[in-house]
Amino acid sequence: MAKKRKGRAINGVLLLDKPYDMSSNNALQRVKHIYFAQKAGHTGALDPLATGMLPICLGEGTKFSQFLLDTDKTYQVTAKLGVRTTTSDADGEVVSEKPVDVSAEQLATALDSFRGTTQQIPSMYSALKYQGQPLYKYAREGIEVPRESRDITVFRLDLLRFEGDEVDLDIHVSKGTYIRTIIDDLGELLGCGAHVANLRRSAVGNYPTERMVTMAALEALLAKAEAEEVAPSVYLDPLLLPMTTACDGIPAVFVDDMSANFLRHGNPVQCSGGPSEGLVQVFIGDDVDTGEFIGVGEIDDDGLVAPKRITVVG
Repeated sequence: MAKKRKGRAINGVLLLDKPYDMSSNNALQRVKHIYFAQKAGHTGALDPLATGMLPICLGEGTKFSQFLLDTDKTYQVTAKLGVRTTTSDADGEVVSEKPVDVSAEQLATALDSFRGTTQQIPSMYSALKYQGQPLYKYAREGIEVPRESRDITVFRLDLLRFEGDEVDLDIHVSKGTYIRTIIDDLGELLGCGAHVANLRRSAVGNYPTERMVTMAALEALLAKAEAEEVAPSVYLDPLLLPMTTACDGIPAVFVDDMSANFLRHGNPVQCSGGPSEGLVQVFIGDDVDTGEFIGVGEIDDDGLVAPKRITVVG
């Protein structure tokens, strides 16, 4: 007999405003507990010292977290010039200290070299894996492992403030871009070293910043529900965004109930009006707003919609 899952079968996406000095996993587990959810997963970790948008997928929403991992991100970062650290942020040990003698023109020239598509070697303090283990675990043991450079794109890099040894930037980047590496490289380019003093993620894909919810607000709503002796879902569930928001930008196709049943059993189906290749969102019905979202499919070599991430809920 299958083991019954503990918790509610609640589905959706919460835009958590992750607090400072909390790991993404701890934040995830706290949200899962608050919602009493059967399943939960985040969509790309933020460092404990970073704050801001951490989309947390609940229930069947976890099936679509990969699409958020693959989207672009926007950050506000404060770089501290003159000090380079082992981790390229304020949490690391100081590697070198140099005087800061940088003009506004020199900074502007250096920043321009990061705009557009370039190559980046991931930080040893990233969560990328080498032989099944995250790079940061090797780094903490003092072990350097080979890392391949990869293409990244800086869509926008705006200078917000330059005062003394501090530089504030607003930066919109492609997936897999490490801000700490950009700041470390910037410091080396300027000849004085630099590290991330403060980092905040303000956007993931097209998710609205104003829909972020703080951990304190969630805790307050939970306490309010308990005080009023009502189900916490009354206050908490309206904060969730639909699962479809994790698939923003993927074209939609429509099927009937019979085809949906075939997809849920792992079989590809015929579907007219869709693209000739790539991923598609699949809805039962004939309209995105009124149809029932059942997941994401992929156009196969025969032009059929094959199941890729399909929900088990109605």
